Amino acid sequence: MKFTLSWLKDHLETDASAEEIAEALTHLGLELESLSNPADTLRPFVIARVIEARQHPNADRLRVCLVDPGSGSPVQVVCGAPNARTGMTGVFAPPGSWVPGTGIELKVGTIRGVESNGMLVSERELQLSDEHEGIIDLPADAPVGQPYARWMGLDDPVIDVAVTPNRPDALGVYGIARDLAAKGIGRLKPVEAMPVAGAFPSPIPVDLRFEDPASTPCPLFVGRTIRGVRNGPSPAWMQRRLRAIGLRPISALVDITNYVTHGYGRPLHVFDADKVTGTIHARLARDGETIAALDGRVYALDGTMTVIADDHGPESIAGIMGGERTGCTEATTSVFLESAYFDPIRTATTGRKLGINSDARYRFERGVDPAFVKPGAEIATRLILDLCGGEASDLAVAGAPPIRSRSYPLRMDRVRTLAGIDIPVEDQIGILEALGFTVAGTDAEIVAEVPTWRPDIDGEADLVEEIVRIYGLNAIENVPLPRLEAVTGRRITVAQRRRFLAARALAARGFNEAVTWSFLPRTQAELFGGGQPSLVLANPISTELSDMRPSLLPNLVAAAGRNFARGFADVMLFEAGQVYGGDRPEDEHLNVTGVRRGMSGPRHWSAPPRPVDVFDAKADALAVLAAAGAPIDRLQVVAEGPSWYHPGRAGSFMLGPKNRLASFGELHPRVLDAMDVPGPLVGFEVDLDAVPLPKSARTTRPALAASDLQAVRRDFAFLVDADVAAERLVRAARGADKALVQNVNVFDVFTGPSVGEGRKSIALEVVLQPRERTLTDEEIDKVARSIVTAVEKATGGQLRT
Repeated sequence: MKFTLSWLKDHLETDASAEEIAEALTHLGLELESLSNPADTLRPFVIARVIEARQHPNADRLRVCLVDPGSGSPVQVVCGAPNARTGMTGVFAPPGSWVPGTGIELKVGTIRGVESNGMLVSERELQLSDEHEGIIDLPADAPVGQPYARWMGLDDPVIDVAVTPNRPDALGVYGIARDLAAKGIGRLKPVEAMPVAGAFPSPIPVDLRFEDPASTPCPLFVGRTIRGVRNGPSPAWMQRRLRAIGLRPISALVDITNYVTHGYGRPLHVFDADKVTGTIHARLARDGETIAALDGRVYALDGTMTVIADDHGPESIAGIMGGERTGCTEATTSVFLESAYFDPIRTATTGRKLGINSDARYRFERGVDPAFVKPGAEIATRLILDLCGGEASDLAVAGAPPIRSRSYPLRMDRVRTLAGIDIPVEDQIGILEALGFTVAGTDAEIVAEVPTWRPDIDGEADLVEEIVRIYGLNAIENVPLPRLEAVTGRRITVAQRRRFLAARALAARGFNEAVTWSFLPRTQAELFGGGQPSLVLANPISTELSDMRPSLLPNLVAAAGRNFARGFADVMLFEAGQVYGGDRPEDEHLNVTGVRRGMSGPRHWSAPPRPVDVFDAKADALAVLAAAGAPIDRLQVVAEGPSWYHPGRAGSFMLGPKNRLASFGELHPRVLDAMDVPGPLVGFEVDLDAVPLPKSARTTRPALAASDLQAVRRDFAFLVDADVAAERLVRAARGADKALVQNVNVFDVFTGPSVGEGRKSIALEVVLQPRERTLTDEEIDKVARSIVTAVEKATGGQLRT
């Protein structure tokens, strides 16, 4: 929100400087973005008198001017302006000055053989207007040598503040002045909105056409016809203010609507009344209707959008932008002034659908003051009559303002208990009244009625916030929190710590951590089990990021594809984050997911690399589960996984028949083709929330359970059917004697004619670790027989001899 200091002082009687006001605004919650002064740019330009203007000896359209800039030493300037003449007073730019309209820094030069020391400038070259037919021609009594900006009143600081979305009242200069007055910076001047007496009934009636009056998109429409106007340029003071805040002056009628929009936060629109056909209707658009808007584009409308139409068709997109057909031009002599209230949500939805951002939409979608519709029309009417002449009709009114009375109790001690500031009761009441609240009640408790321009106030806590905001957040005393314990205790839970342990385990395996969006396109969500209506975003940041992610895999796969497209064929990425199976709290899970692509390692003569495969993904998932404290010994591996994995090249770690802790495998070619990512690519997904928490809440490492007795290693080879998984043998051997069997490892798998068709040989290395004493041969043989018996019983195989 930009405004000039003089504009602010139209509404605020104050002697405070621009710097003091800027400081106060930041304390009020309207954070200062910038404070600038246009006069700083125009400082080198001074008023000068042309002592002599003679014809250039080598150019018909140039004149050689002898200029007195007030320094006592006349300078020679070559000028091409047709109005340059002897005795005129203009604006001189000396060498070394930067001309904002051209972006050129002036230097002493020679033009057609004649030296030129600076230039006489036009209004466009100073960015004061579009006038460039000649140089600035000032009155004869203009003081020579004085800075032009100061003499013209251009020394007007421009203040730019950031307004949060909950403060639509601060989107007008008057609203900002109200806050400053409550802060004690000055006195707020009353709004001058005296009704203008109509000289005739409005020949253009207004009509609201909505099926449901209770939820009408336009509950109030106020219009007025003004005839006999002259639509020329707006006055210089108005043009200067509009240019200072970044608006381009167009014409008096249009400039007045912009001026009221930024001055009072009340958007308006003017139609050329002679181009309006019949009655003005506020209604919903019809499917298939279009409108050529003032920005030169044609927009297709639908039945959810509010339009202002006449009997011809839509003439304005309500609350957003006017139409080209009824726009005002220099030939306009009669106007129809619109001041209405439009539904904020419908206005925002329409603006997003059409892709239009305008000052009117910016204010309507945040909520303008419904009680200021008529006063806004009266203010604009008075400006039009003063600047453009003419006579006004009676107001044409349809509907009523949607004013809902809101009052909230406030206990006088809540400021102290909530904000920690002890503010006197009379000061609290004074602040609320200065902000426009109507206060009634006793010293212990009051009731504050919320003004219509504050839709953000909703309860006692908001009233406390207003009081503290005006009184000053800097008045809150800095009080250190009491130290409750000398030694810092545990700050994160075991469940929270597992995420970091899992990430560290993957980083140690060579993975790079990625952080991706929690959203993804609908097509990708459907590939990975998502796409439910409950996961569709109501207000996505992009049309391509429409759904909450059901898995971390799609974004990682897309990232791997982007890396491959840039020449990085070997990729290892992981992410730890939330995935969503629905819109309930229990549908949100913390997953750790990773993908691999390319080769298992760099090329080397000693060990040629191999392509990554499903077993790499299995090992990665197992490493995460181990870091998270999962009971590895009790996990079961099943040869099946979700549909986005390749059948026969995927698996899952299960803890019981229903608790799936992790899935791993090679991504299905169909999925990779749909995402335009070249394969093969393997990945894994670990659901940390499914890993059971340890019974003990300790986070330190357990005591080292090492033995100083020598371990015993024994090898066993078993003949089993070809479809028997090696894991069954390992699990059976480990369970034969849980006290002595420390580790079981598969070191050989053999198939061939010597073992028979449909059979295979699996060799196991079993490590026995005694804890109390050295094992005897008899004890070792006993354990060996137990291992053989357990494996034969579990697999139906036999010991190979």
